[in-house]
Amino acid sequence: MSNPGLFNEFSEVSTKQWKQKIQFDLKGADYNEALVWESLEGIKVKPFYNSEDLNGLKTFDLPEKASWQIGQSIYAGDAQKANTKAREIVEKGVESLVITIPDEKIDFEALLSKIDLKKINLHFNFEFLAIDTIKNLLTFLDGKGAQAYLNIDIIGNLARSGNWYHNLEQDHRTLEEITQLAANREDINIMAVDLSLYQNAGGSMVQQLAYALAHANEYLNHFSTSDSNGTANSCPITFKVSVGSNYFFEIAKLRALRWLWESLCKGYGIETKCHILGTPSKRNKTLYDYNVNLLRTTSECMSAVLGGADTVSNLSYDAIYHKDNEFGERIARNQLLLLKEEGYFESAASISEGSYYVESLTKQLAEKALDLFKQIEASGGFLDALKKGAIQQKINEVASKEQQLFDEEKIILLGTNKFQNPLDKMKDNMELYPFVKNQPRKTLLVPVIEKRLAETLEQKRLSDE
Repeated sequence: MSNPGLFNEFSEVSTKQWKQKIQFDLKGADYNEALVWESLEGIKVKPFYNSEDLNGLKTFDLPEKASWQIGQSIYAGDAQKANTKAREIVEKGVESLVITIPDEKIDFEALLSKIDLKKINLHFNFEFLAIDTIKNLLTFLDGKGAQAYLNIDIIGNLARSGNWYHNLEQDHRTLEEITQLAANREDINIMAVDLSLYQNAGGSMVQQLAYALAHANEYLNHFSTSDSNGTANSCPITFKVSVGSNYFFEIAKLRALRWLWESLCKGYGIETKCHILGTPSKRNKTLYDYNVNLLRTTSECMSAVLGGADTVSNLSYDAIYHKDNEFGERIARNQLLLLKEEGYFESAASISEGSYYVESLTKQLAEKALDLFKQIEASGGFLDALKKGAIQQKINEVASKEQQLFDEEKIILLGTNKFQNPLDKMKDNMELYPFVKNQPRKTLLVPVIEKRLAETLEQKRLSDE
């Protein structure tokens, strides 16, 4: 029951009064040392926030968010088997299919047979770049009422692998051909920016946001200078985001990302939306005491929803060491179903709006990311920084600092670097190699390497079993 006059007889308490009361209760302990902590992003977090923290706060005119969709990943090495799996999981509540395509000769008709494409969104992850395959897909989808996200990210592939798919000229030419094929088709989103790479490699949230913005700016700049037909305006971008365990910071990160993207678009005088595909981070997932991964992914999916992700695709608790399996995938899917249907997270993005703490974090992350973005652009842009190794170096610096905090047990992963179970054995349970693979190969630049915090410790434990 609402009663706006209920607290009228109580006077407002200012920040100064709150702080004085806290300092009195601390009995001589230093306020800043005892209660204020600093994140890896350089943001000092206070023990309380109130309306005064919003004074002078730049307004974040974020669009109203509709309901988010439950996604699940499928590997389409065999079109028929992938179709069977897709139909099964759609029956069990999945609303968006995230399909990895490894083969240029994929049969899309067999892959998507008997799926109601008007109700199920499609995300594609192509492990190659080929115009004929995209033509076949677009032809198949024409008139079917599907919403498809192609997630073409040639710069992301360069950052991840150290090489272009083919070469710079051919990759850009192919991207332009794809955008022309899909011109004026509202059912197709072409491009993506994969900032999950920067998170899983150990980059800070400020770096993730700034690199994503500079990464996207390369595409906007390319199309604004090479095409006069408004290609950039007709090509919304999908941001693929990994969400970590710093709950409120991750909510703010996604909110800041959407605001930064809209601000960048305004700079080009265009209006184009972005789609955010959120998934839990791999950075903090562990081999030992793997059931704790369930708690981590639940928290991370909640952050993704509250931050405004459009699609959330969960990570199985055993994904780092087990092949795809029905049990792990069912648990991951049911986590999202419980959040959405029983946890009242159906349309939850607006819940975080107006929170003094979240709004303050959103502002600080956005401002710091914008400053870093401007530095990158002033020094030659994202591609130039990537080729010079500057992006890789900066990520490694933050990742090393985070790794040190983990090694010193200042960052805790339960069951791994704290409260280990000495009876926990994993050597005979691994179906996948869960560590960084050293595969020397010739590359144009040093790739950005994903690495989990627990890898070195886990390797030692495995050798001691």
